[in-house]
Amino acid sequence: MYDQYYGFSGRPFQLTPDPDFYFESGSHKKAMSYLGYGLNQGEGFIVITGEVGAGKSTLVAHLMERIDRAALTVAQIVTTALDGEELIHVVAAAFGLEVEGRDKASALGAIESFLQDEARAGRRCLLVVDECQNLDLTALEELRMLSNFQLGAHPLLQSLLLGQPEFRRTLAHHPDLEQLRQRIIASHHLEALDADEVEDYIHHRLTHVGWDGRPLFEDGLLSALYGATDGIPRRVNQVMNRLLLLGAIEEQDAVGTAMLDAVLAEMSADQSRGSRAEPSPLSIEPDAASPASDKDIDSVPAAEVAALLAERDARTADLEAAINELQAAGAQGSVASEVGVDEAHVNEALSRIEQRLAEQERSFRHVLTMLIEWLEEDPSREAA
Repeated sequence: MYDQYYGFSGRPFQLTPDPDFYFESGSHKKAMSYLGYGLNQGEGFIVITGEVGAGKSTLVAHLMERIDRAALTVAQIVTTALDGEELIHVVAAAFGLEVEGRDKASALGAIESFLQDEARAGRRCLLVVDECQNLDLTALEELRMLSNFQLGAHPLLQSLLLGQPEFRRTLAHHPDLEQLRQRIIASHHLEALDADEVEDYIHHRLTHVGWDGRPLFEDGLLSALYGATDGIPRRVNQVMNRLLLLGAIEEQDAVGTAMLDAVLAEMSADQSRGSRAEPSPLSIEPDAASPASDKDIDSVPAAEVAALLAERDARTADLEAAINELQAAGAQGSVASEVGVDEAHVNEALSRIEQRLAEQERSFRHVLTMLIEWLEEDPSREAA
């Protein structure tokens, strides 16, 4: 929605990693240097860690655009809590291998044969493992064992391990990982953006979609945004998405700290509601005559939307009661003036109506924001 209102060619702050929006901060530049050095070595482990949302996946996506696919075969996996045997089968599947049966020996044999075939064809193999903090110690040991595969003196597999800070601590201190530590040839921890980099990051992404200065960012907004997000790119994207959406809904050509405060308050309220109650799905049923009638439309995972709609209805009822009260007071106005009755009752009713109107506007805006976000986060939902 906001991209159309502001004339952007796309959504500049989407949460999914997109190499087209890659921004090279000082820390990302160092990470790319370590990656380049590590890949040139062609063996062992490269480790990149960082906070949730620091840009690890975007970094890898950028790397994948730069490698020569004819010379390097890459398999990527995102791990859950896998043990050693499960990991071996996941790696085999990531390289596109079909393993007869489900035994570990067959999977290892298929992987080794594949790696040897790739080496004979002049191609190296890279395994990218994301969310490594979820791996069982036995799975990490299996990764080390895979690095033992060789063709003559030529190592057959190199691994790039990505994880959150706890993975870095595990690697550094766990006594059972000494052999894996000895095979790490390059390691880097992605730092958050500093205040200047946050400003450059926002301008970089906006310029990529044709930003021409609209909306205008008022003084103090970007420094306040840095303080609210700690310079974590994904958090910056989340807040900027909500901020620009609010600007489009309210038809604002400039955004400032007051709007940022409103967005942060709404996001905080969303988190509070989510922590108090388990969401229950709110389904959107397609019209039988609509183009989406032959498709399954996802349930809206937004119990808070239902709660807000109920709150809106309650406030509407209160507002109607206040209006009736005011009308009754108005009907008695002439009599009141004749007998000199104080008009404070009427003024109090007006004040209550104004307050309720303001509350209802905030409620409507919040519901609309949440629905738009849900519809835009998945293109398949446009029919809804």
